[in-house]
Amino acid sequence: MATRLLTWLLRADMVEEVLGDLEEKFYSMASHKSLFRAKLNYWYQVLNYLRPFAIKKSKSTSLIRFTMVRHNFTLTFRNFKKHKSQFLINLIGLSTGLACVIFIALWVADERSVDKFHEHESRLYQVMSNHSDASGIRTWKGVPGLLLDEIESRVPEVSTAVATTDTHEFTLSSGETYFKSNGKFASTEFLNVYTYPLIGGTGISDKSGILITESLAMRIFKSTDAVGKSLEWHFFDQTKDVQVAGVLKDIPRHSSDPFDFVMSWDFFHDDLISYKNWFNYYARIAVVLNPSADPQDVSKKIDAILKEQQEEGKVDLFLTRYSDLYLHGKYENGKQIGGRVENMNLFITIALFILFIASINFINLSTAKATHRIKEIGVKKSLGASRWSLMGQYFTESLMLSLLSVVVALVLVRLLLPQFNFLAQKQLTLGMDWRMIQIAGLLIVIVGVIAGSYPALYLSGLRAIEVLKGKLSRKTGEVWGRKSLVVIQFSLSIILIVSVLVVYKQMEFVKQKNLGYDRENLVYFEREGRLINHSDAFINELRNTEGVEDAALSGFVVGGGNSTGGVSWPGKTPQDQIQFWEINSGPGLVEMLGLDLVSGRAFSSEFGADSTSVIFNETAIAAMGMADPLGKTITHYSGDKKIVGVVKDFNLISLHTRVEPMIFLYNPEKTHYVMARIKPGSEVSTLHKMESLYSSFNPGYVFKPQFVDQDYQAQYASEERVGVLSRYFAGFAVLISCLGLFGLAAFTAERRTKEIGIRKVMGSSVLGIVYLLSLDFTKMVLVAAMIALPVSYFIAADWLQDFAFRVGLEWWFFALAGLSALLVAWFTVALQTIRTARINPVECLRNE
Repeated sequence: MATRLLTWLLRADMVEEVLGDLEEKFYSMASHKSLFRAKLNYWYQVLNYLRPFAIKKSKSTSLIRFTMVRHNFTLTFRNFKKHKSQFLINLIGLSTGLACVIFIALWVADERSVDKFHEHESRLYQVMSNHSDASGIRTWKGVPGLLLDEIESRVPEVSTAVATTDTHEFTLSSGETYFKSNGKFASTEFLNVYTYPLIGGTGISDKSGILITESLAMRIFKSTDAVGKSLEWHFFDQTKDVQVAGVLKDIPRHSSDPFDFVMSWDFFHDDLISYKNWFNYYARIAVVLNPSADPQDVSKKIDAILKEQQEEGKVDLFLTRYSDLYLHGKYENGKQIGGRVENMNLFITIALFILFIASINFINLSTAKATHRIKEIGVKKSLGASRWSLMGQYFTESLMLSLLSVVVALVLVRLLLPQFNFLAQKQLTLGMDWRMIQIAGLLIVIVGVIAGSYPALYLSGLRAIEVLKGKLSRKTGEVWGRKSLVVIQFSLSIILIVSVLVVYKQMEFVKQKNLGYDRENLVYFEREGRLINHSDAFINELRNTEGVEDAALSGFVVGGGNSTGGVSWPGKTPQDQIQFWEINSGPGLVEMLGLDLVSGRAFSSEFGADSTSVIFNETAIAAMGMADPLGKTITHYSGDKKIVGVVKDFNLISLHTRVEPMIFLYNPEKTHYVMARIKPGSEVSTLHKMESLYSSFNPGYVFKPQFVDQDYQAQYASEERVGVLSRYFAGFAVLISCLGLFGLAAFTAERRTKEIGIRKVMGSSVLGIVYLLSLDFTKMVLVAAMIALPVSYFIAADWLQDFAFRVGLEWWFFALAGLSALLVAWFTVALQTIRTARINPVECLRNE
């Protein structure tokens, strides 16, 4: 191999002499020293001869290729310099488009990484439940807490299982200092199922143990050295002394369930849950399967355990991968049908649209400017240039432009990333690691090939004789191709405009819809500490506070709160399994919420103890099949209750779902909140007065009021962010399309300069010439609208299916989108055509 290398590179007059010397030295060393040292020395001598004076001067193919590549680069920079306007339009369009694509790529990568950090992610599954009733199937995470022991003892395919609760805000105290923190309860295998590393201590081994994050440790103890220190946990009327068993690293931002502390499941299950049976779905159970286990088989075994305990029950259990719930957490009639992944797919589609639109600009302007390079192509072909060499030249241009665009795009992303993070509510970073370099390189190649393929294939395929005779201008194929690309550009832009408009109108509908209750200026806060035993006195003082219109004890929570299937009624059969949203209430809550009574009355102290009374909504009465419900007795898991009222349906949950059965229980002692309505315009001053009153009743506790309307809006935070980001991306897509249209208009005006001069000499007005030059572009946008509007209708209709309550698709949505695209196109073209139309005819008719 060394000999062949030397023969290939060494000057011919030196080969024989050098090889002779090297072989003599090789055999001498092999006989006196060792073969290995002889071979090593031989390679050393060969490499030592590869010096400029000894290498043969070759006109090899590689040298020719290098010269051609250098020549292509030189031509590329000269063309960029010569056609500055075309270069700048392409650079701005591509870099803006690529910046949008990079933003979307960062956002998508961040979404896809949620919950992927757990060590057993591929084998970690959540137990889910499908509840069937007369209104359909409802899917959620709740399962009976008694199921945990059965899974651990009866399902050998499960390696580890854990029971937890949802995360809730609680109060912790250290001495006289109180803190509001988000916590949950979890069984002993919590840290073996989920990957939350400890920085000190151990897991929870008894009811008095608590795990806290390092951030919470710093808040409370000003140090992460907190193991063994004592805290006091407070919730409602419960208080418990706990001891820090371990300190966790802060929960990763890619967790879908952030929390500050974890307490013992045994304490929750044994001391806090009073209704422990197979019909109470208070637990969230996750399992880690053995590597060989089949999730479908395990699902059937776990479901069979529940079926043993529920004769003729209508609840089915199944497993779903834990990390899939964030993106694929939407279920309808028991089937997974989407979730946040729909937003991710939407943004990926927008990114492809923008990338395609930006590439179309390059293709259009390159083919449009071909007439300026006809002679160059003809001369090169007549002198023997191959089609491959010409293709290489055009691909070099597109790749160089793509490289510059990626660099500019990365700079734009770096500058605008803080604003994007604010809009997207993310913490994205742009690190120039190896992965980012790979992505940037891939973008350069993809955009370069897409944008340069048509010019390279088209221009390099022109016949030299036709080029030199000037016959290119008579061909209409490339003109129609260019027009088709403009139509595609504006079709995609119009689809984006319609989509953004529909999302905006649906969000406005969500904000303004009458939910059946009055959520304005309605504030609530936790009922804890001394408020448990002094609620009546506090409510009376609160009602007398200036700026407070009304106050009541409340268990009302936007989004549902507790749900129960433990309700029986006259005529109920085993097949009638209904889940009711359960709302504990004090006197005056129905009136303060502004609920309309269909029949009967609200809870009132005038009727004595109302603890055996209940109120249903219309949907619940219909589901139970009651014709005349007032005065009838139903059986709740807490005892027999008499129906005293029926309220009109109202939207307790989001507008994504239909109204579901609800039951109001007169149970003031179990209400977790105090709710008050504030006079409009006095919110700030009234909240200060409420805080002072709260502090006087509950010294040390943190007053943390929340507004009901803000909770309601928070349900649509994801859609709201998607809508805002979509508006920006759609705007950039339209801007990029307009840049291409502006360049084409400039080219068209330049090509028809002499025609314009003749028309002006013959008496044409500026307006007439503008009309003439704009007519073709108007036709293209109208064709784009005809294609895009039906497509956008089906896309918008499909997106709205996610809402049980939604806006109608009005005709003017689509008319406005088409008209907007047309006006933008007219304005873009007018910027160029008016300037051209005002040129002196003498300048137009003058020869070069």
